[in-house]
Amino acid sequence: MSHRPKLLLATLVFAVFAGSSLWFSGNAIVNALLLTLPDTRFDISNMTSAVQLGFILGTLVFSLTNVTDRFPTGRVFLISSVLASLSNAIIIIVPLTDNSLLISRCLTGFFLAGIYPVGVKFAATWYPQNLGRALGYIVGALVAGTAFPHLVNYLNFSFDWQWVIFCASALALCGGLSVVLFIPETTHNKRSQHHEGSALLNIFKSKDFKASSFGYFGHMWELYTFWAFVPMILLYYSTQTANELNIPLWSFLIIASGALGCVLGGIVSLKQGSARVAFYQLATSATCCLLFPIMINSPAPIFIIYLLVWGITVAGDSPQFSTLNAKTAPADAVGSAITLVICLGFALTIVSLQVFNALISHFNLQIAVVLLAIGPIYGLTALRRLMKKEAQFN
Repeated sequence: MSHRPKLLLATLVFAVFAGSSLWFSGNAIVNALLLTLPDTRFDISNMTSAVQLGFILGTLVFSLTNVTDRFPTGRVFLISSVLASLSNAIIIIVPLTDNSLLISRCLTGFFLAGIYPVGVKFAATWYPQNLGRALGYIVGALVAGTAFPHLVNYLNFSFDWQWVIFCASALALCGGLSVVLFIPETTHNKRSQHHEGSALLNIFKSKDFKASSFGYFGHMWELYTFWAFVPMILLYYSTQTANELNIPLWSFLIIASGALGCVLGGIVSLKQGSARVAFYQLATSATCCLLFPIMINSPAPIFIIYLLVWGITVAGDSPQFSTLNAKTAPADAVGSAITLVICLGFALTIVSLQVFNALISHFNLQIAVVLLAIGPIYGLTALRRLMKKEAQFN
């Protein structure tokens, strides 16, 4: 890889990291928001679901209108970054109410649809031969960006919660500008004509794309629910075992550790193949779900290591699923096909979040976490087809 592609990849990694910092900016300050709005109906699952719902609507609109394949990619990324930043800042611009919080989180999610999926398309355009490795860095940036508000919350605990929101919005603006300034449109980035939205339904006629997508859906069932409830898991452990933990710091480290899994998985995929890397990481995270009732009573160092392993693998397969989706999607609608699959995957996260929350309310955290393994186990069965195909070529 020459110097120029390396610079472009570094810019894209920063831009995706910056935009993704908006994702959990509300989650990182949820306790402060609950104090500010003591009668609010929002909890951690509702906060996350609001962003996910907005993201789902955004990806649906972007895919059906074919925005990511019809218009300059950098321009879509910049406009989305600006609007997502402003949407995130609504709660520090207008009086904070349940309605302004809901609108802010939903709109932020909506415009994030022009950041992460567009970043994946950028990677598919610039690095078709080393897509698994490139996406390892890019999705790693998404993971680190998602965790970033927890770090800001930890470092600036004496500041008002508005500081977290401001930092995330300012960072996302910088990310959008960097894409336009340093990543040019290229002749490789061919923009397609508008297609009918119903034509996207044909993408699942490909057995390979269907296998990749369904594996991704199983992965998504687990991912954001784990991320959203990491602080609760740490608090529960701390309460049960009387081990005092720094929850904001460890929440950041556990979620951000997924970036390591993304990068290492991308490097390994060059020799082992994306399907194999995704399969074994997904299997490891499923095992972590099943081991939770045992690990919840373990000594603090062991429990933290266990959560770090889970954090590494729960996200580490993401870039490989994105790689598989990009490689098996129809060539004339890669951007829209990827965006639609991401839309469906995030729709599942809302169901997972609400089911998980209901299981905690009616049973307990241990049962909820064990049943979270249903998603990755299903994903493993879907991936078998692609595993067999990779084995034939290796």
